Amino acid sequence: MSNPKAAAESGDPQAIDTRVVRKLADILKDTGLTEIEVERGGLKIRVAREVTVTHMAAPAAHHVAAPAPATAAPAAVEAVPGAAPAAPVQEGEVVKSPMVGTIYLQATPGADPFIKIGQTVTQGQTLLIVEAMKTMNPIPATKAGKIVEILVADAQPVEFGEPLVVIA
Repeated sequence: MSNPKAAAESGDPQAIDTRVVRKLADILKDTGLTEIEVERGGLKIRVAREVTVTHMAAPAAHHVAAPAPATAAPAAVEAVPGAAPAAPVQEGEVVKSPMVGTIYLQATPGADPFIKIGQTVTQGQTLLIVEAMKTMNPIPATKAGKIVEILVADAQPVEFGEPLVVIA
């Protein structure tokens, strides 16, 4: 049966209506999901898409050096089993992520970053953007001061409460 509607109406539990598969694929595309599965009666349809994740190394000035916390990590893990060791940060006020999402250091790809290390910022000035559920959320400076450390890289996923920037 080449007609998908006729195949679905035939009563054959193994007949697959291609419109349903296309709808599921559209849902994947629209929501950013990588896999969806639907079961009707004895028929189970699973639609998945391959996602390629590319990790780019951030410039050294924009992230905490990995070797420094390695010496402190065992003590932190022993003190609180199961807890992740905190990366050392410079003195100042730490701006934390208010939500889970993806960090962007500039408004558009190729644009100048919102902030640079050593730059003076005013309270309320946009430091970064966190994209969450396809909404761009500006992260403002909590106080006026100087950017002493940027703890995240562009397009990096972040968790709620994760340190992003240090302002002195």
